[in-house]
Amino acid sequence: MTAPLKIACIGEAMFELAFDGENPLVNFGGDTLNTAIYLRRDLPLPHSLSFISVVGADPFSQRMLDFISSHGVSTAEISRHPSLLPGLYAIDTAPDGERSFLYWRENSAARTLFADGFDILEGFDVIYFSAITLAILPPSVRDGFLAWLSSSGKIIVFDSNYRPKLWVDATTARSYVEIAWQLTSIGLPSLDDEMALFGDRSEEDVISRLSKWGVRNGALKRGSLGPRPIGAALGSNSVFEKAALVVDTTAAGDSFNGAFLASYLTDGDRTKALTDGHNCALAVIAHRGAIIPVERA
Repeated sequence: MTAPLKIACIGEAMFELAFDGENPLVNFGGDTLNTAIYLRRDLPLPHSLSFISVVGADPFSQRMLDFISSHGVSTAEISRHPSLLPGLYAIDTAPDGERSFLYWRENSAARTLFADGFDILEGFDVIYFSAITLAILPPSVRDGFLAWLSSSGKIIVFDSNYRPKLWVDATTARSYVEIAWQLTSIGLPSLDDEMALFGDRSEEDVISRLSKWGVRNGALKRGSLGPRPIGAALGSNSVFEKAALVVDTTAAGDSFNGAFLASYLTDGDRTKALTDGHNCALAVIAHRGAIIPVERA
């Protein structure tokens, strides 16, 4: 895939609150934003990458836009709401590096995304979004977005990031995520999310179900087991390095997505893309926060 691609990552950017000991840390994050930043780091020019969302008209939103731009991700398609603000999430990290989240996002500006329709997406070749993107949209907009995708002819990349608190109920989430999978060109699911949402008993069940829905390409993220290709067998020589240090698992899957896509969209080598994604995730979980400095990646 050598022709220049225009890639859109769609979702919500939020303020990130964490603690380093007793010291509060404020940064920015969000699943699709995290992926966009790691994708941009490894994506060669002249491929272009834009983040599509809505933020506020306030000074803190401007700082968020400056942060996104500083990572080489275009903010030209991010709208500014005159009164609403970005959401906020807080990270609580356990001693083993596993994290839990608290969210303040019910009235965030990003929930007004696509209020003026989907024309903003016409010029892109690749559309990346997640189930979190779907969950924050009003039902009518969510329906319209999926309908637009179904006839768009774009390369559609989807991650079923399942956050139960964002959905009215699991039945609604299953319905929309199933539709999204049926539209997907490159799937990047996590094993635990799929099993939690659809009740699969094993990774074989997950792979089988996704295959029935037409997902023929991508990677199933399996944590410490390493990724498994979708639509192909795992090569006998595929050995994924184990994590030497786990400090914070925030953005492990998001960073995998970014590095995997950068590699795969560049040369189409899925085996290399699996390794690149896995190694990026290992670097990220060895440091605190969703976005680690370039020199530590």
